[in-house]
Amino acid sequence: MLTASGLSKSYGGRTLFEDASLQINRGDRLGLIGANGAGKSTLFSLILREASPDDGTVAIERNITVGFLPQESAPSGDETVLELATAVSAEMAQVQRLIRERSDEDPERHEAAARFAELDGHSLEVKARRILAGLAFRPGDVDKPARTLSGGWIMRAHLARLLVMEPDLLMLDEPTNHLDLESLGWFQNHLVKYRGAIIAISHDRAFLNAICESILEIRNRKLNRYRGNYDDYLGQKAARNEQQWAAYRNQQREIAELQRFIDRFRAKASKASQAQDRIKQLDRMVKIEAPEPEEATVSFSFPQPERSGQRVITLEGIRQAYGSHVVYERLDLEVERGQRTVLVGPNGAGKSTLLKILAGMLPLDAGKVTPGHRLSVGYFAQHRTEMLELKRSVLEEACDGVSGISEQSVRTLLGSFLFRGDDVFKSVGVLSGGEKSRLALVKLLLRPPNLLLLDEPTTHLDMASIDALISALKQYEGTLIFVSHDVHFIRALASTVVHISAGILTRYAGDYQYYLDKSGSSSERDALIAPGDFRPEERVVETAPREKMGLKEIKELRRAEAEARKAANKAARDAKNRLSAVETEVHTLEERQKELVTELEDPATFNNGKAFSLNRELADLQERLGNLLEEWDRLSESIPGDTPKS
Repeated sequence: MLTASGLSKSYGGRTLFEDASLQINRGDRLGLIGANGAGKSTLFSLILREASPDDGTVAIERNITVGFLPQESAPSGDETVLELATAVSAEMAQVQRLIRERSDEDPERHEAAARFAELDGHSLEVKARRILAGLAFRPGDVDKPARTLSGGWIMRAHLARLLVMEPDLLMLDEPTNHLDLESLGWFQNHLVKYRGAIIAISHDRAFLNAICESILEIRNRKLNRYRGNYDDYLGQKAARNEQQWAAYRNQQREIAELQRFIDRFRAKASKASQAQDRIKQLDRMVKIEAPEPEEATVSFSFPQPERSGQRVITLEGIRQAYGSHVVYERLDLEVERGQRTVLVGPNGAGKSTLLKILAGMLPLDAGKVTPGHRLSVGYFAQHRTEMLELKRSVLEEACDGVSGISEQSVRTLLGSFLFRGDDVFKSVGVLSGGEKSRLALVKLLLRPPNLLLLDEPTTHLDMASIDALISALKQYEGTLIFVSHDVHFIRALASTVVHISAGILTRYAGDYQYYLDKSGSSSERDALIAPGDFRPEERVVETAPREKMGLKEIKELRRAEAEARKAANKAARDAKNRLSAVETEVHTLEERQKELVTELEDPATFNNGKAFSLNRELADLQERLGNLLEEWDRLSESIPGDTPKS
């Protein structure tokens, strides 16, 4: 499907590729990795023909469709989210623009509407709504202008467009950056079933493990391919490096022996011819390069915060709403010293809002926040970059206010977060958003508070930097609460999981694997709680091994489980009632659809001018019918037991 041969490419005197080759076949699943600046994005540019190689060729089969998701800054205009997601070709985008901008009386709009139907636009819309829902768009969001959304949501809409398009080759540059944990799970499952070839740049190990069948590493100006996922790659690479080291050391010994013979006997007439033979042997020898050393893991003694009280912070009766949308009602939460808690749950459940409440960043509608003894709070989110002094250098900003740590140690830490060599002398003002975010993270680690709140801290970090952050946080002796979509990061740090859904907090007193094992028992209840539903009578439920509980805790857990079963039963009844109503409405719409098709097949319809209004009614009906059938699927899956057929 795609073949790259003999690729060479240099920028600014630095060679990225030298005689590199690559082949992508139909159905391949490739993860593209390499050190920062190794040339991953450049390789994408060569494949997309946005750049030309200095030497070599990139050949793509005819009629192959290619879809590309950039890491940042995908465009958006006046189109709605749904229109963006269905703009799978330039023609479709043009047709949508005409329908949106022209009046009902404009003949050009009528022609565009007819062409939209010919391009199967209505089916595309049904498919797009399903994919947008998987990426956490609410039904009411899809008709909003895309330009009114944040950059992250626009990227999700573009990702939806590619999944609707289903290109033969799907090229993704850090696609998980803008996804929460729940959307990421849906996305991974979708890619596992994807029929085309995929090549993805990603620093998310769990994502690469989930979707990849090969890893392509850019190293030593070559493209090295490893079979299997990322974990397989690590094992194969270690074995390959060991073999290369052995071959390198053996050759070096052979070279040394040859050179000793040459130096000893070159001047002796009786041995001169033998010495010349060894000189020629050395010249003909293909030299084995020593494997490049792996990036050293960070070895750094982080300053530790002042010890807080056992009760770090307490929330009582918290109510928090954004306009009419209530996020929390009568929320109670107590955080104890030393906890390492990850907040998980669907998008919009309130994870970031809870972090902001704990950080004192939001005015509360009701309730009380009680800080513990000697509490100091550090909150890491994008807005934190505004606290940087733009006129300072990176090194000056990192060292500001730090005592007891040498400048060299600070530079070591900066290096692990991609500020290497002369980068530390750059002005903060010229840094990109990602670089400022990384610098803010370094400053936080150099002056840690005793309650650390992190919102997606691994965004913009490569794997080495993520490992450095994990190493730092493992040394950290304070209390940690964080939100992340990086499963590797979560598994490395979380000792407690709090699941948030519809204002309800469920605490799992174990690590992420414990949460996955135990949360299956409540998955049915979670599936029956629609987004936006809220039951204020439910409180935080503690789940832990029963053998470690006292009688009081077991009674409390049983009571909570009984309430959950009661709520689940009510939700199931409501779902069955709604399912029956949906089936009735589907039947009615299908009958009307038959009537409209019959009328449109009658030539008299076009003579009396009714065709346009009937076509419009049919389009609206098909959209409504598609939405109802999607709802029917969701309801059918959520109701246990036998499901009636529609």
